[in-house]
Amino acid sequence: MRLRVEQDVFVVRQLAREVARAVGLEQQDQTRIATGLSEVSRVVLAEGTDADVTFTVWENGVKPALRLTVERAATGDVERLRGELAHVGRLVDRMEVEQGETGTVVWMARRLPASAPRLTPERMDDIRAGLARHVPGSPLDELNVQNQQLIAALDEVRAQRDELARLNAELEETNRGVMALYNQLTEELEETNRGVVALYAELDEKSEQLAAASEAKSRFLANVSHELRAPVTAVIGLGRLLGDGSSDPLTTEQRRQVELIGSSASDLLALVNDLLDLAKAEAGRIEPQWEQVDLKAMFGQLRGTLRPLATRPEVDFRVDEPAVASIRSDEVLLARVLRNLLTNALKFTAAGEVRLVARAVDDDIEFTVADTGTGIPPELHERIFEEFYQVPGSKSLNGKGTGLGLPYARRLAGILGGVLRVDSTPGEGSTFTLRLPS
Repeated sequence: MRLRVEQDVFVVRQLAREVARAVGLEQQDQTRIATGLSEVSRVVLAEGTDADVTFTVWENGVKPALRLTVERAATGDVERLRGELAHVGRLVDRMEVEQGETGTVVWMARRLPASAPRLTPERMDDIRAGLARHVPGSPLDELNVQNQQLIAALDEVRAQRDELARLNAELEETNRGVMALYNQLTEELEETNRGVVALYAELDEKSEQLAAASEAKSRFLANVSHELRAPVTAVIGLGRLLGDGSSDPLTTEQRRQVELIGSSASDLLALVNDLLDLAKAEAGRIEPQWEQVDLKAMFGQLRGTLRPLATRPEVDFRVDEPAVASIRSDEVLLARVLRNLLTNALKFTAAGEVRLVARAVDDDIEFTVADTGTGIPPELHERIFEEFYQVPGSKSLNGKGTGLGLPYARRLAGILGGVLRVDSTPGEGSTFTLRLPS
């Protein structure tokens, strides 16, 4: 439609409302579109130049929109026009004032709702035909329509005001309840805080007592172990002297009893040594001596010293060549951990294989001791690292264990900056993995 005289503003307003209704916009949006277009038309027409108004279904993005364009041939001050029409932008989703190739262009757009009918080509033809039959009303008719729309808007505003007043009353009531609850919770929180402070004080006291008891236990174990070493060693020596061929001959029963004494003393000496090592580790008296350790030489030494323990032909004892040449660690402590793990594996493996492997994993080195022994139930994987704990029903095939080797090995792993973990299945065997930084 072309805008020439003021009468055309009323006509274009009516057309905008009809188009908005036809494409599926809701009644409030119809009024917004009509009002916005009439205001733009009034301002543009006041410039004294004819303008063309175009209604377009704009396929922009996911949802289509109704686009209304007002274009006049003459150029003008775009910034001034944009300022005069700034309030119109609140009525639509988007509005732009641009300087086109042939003149000034003002366009606005409103997205169609999801409930709008699908605008097929046939539907668009029907809309065009209906608009062609449209007979413009008089300014008085348009004024009546605007008055009706204004009354409806006022009714809606009044309803919204009443609803807002109701919500405000509910909010005030809720606020009073929240404040009462807040005060109650504050009092309860203060009471709880006082209890927590008292509990922390008691915990600190208990922690100090526990630390003192732990230190006393470590000192006791270290002192007792040290004091027991000498008499136990003496008992072992005396037993060997009694059983020596150069001493007075013993009866068969006496020789058997002397051998029992020597065996018991040896077990006691092993327990004393384990207790002493564990006490040193717990007391933090073990300081690692960091150096570059030749893993190939260490593995060769472990292979030689532990070979005599692998006396059963059913067990294949293997110490593979390490895939890593060296590691910066404490050679003595590292050897103790690996020797402890290999000795345990040989004790509880009746047939199959005991194997030591070293490999690089990221920036670390993993030492793996795998066996095909009796295995450990999953629920006991952490308990085996407790002092004096032994898996129920497990029977050592070579010597009697003290239940201190694995706890000592895990503490040494921590001192070396690594971790020691176990993966095991009953009846299939166990795999102990020592992971250390390279």
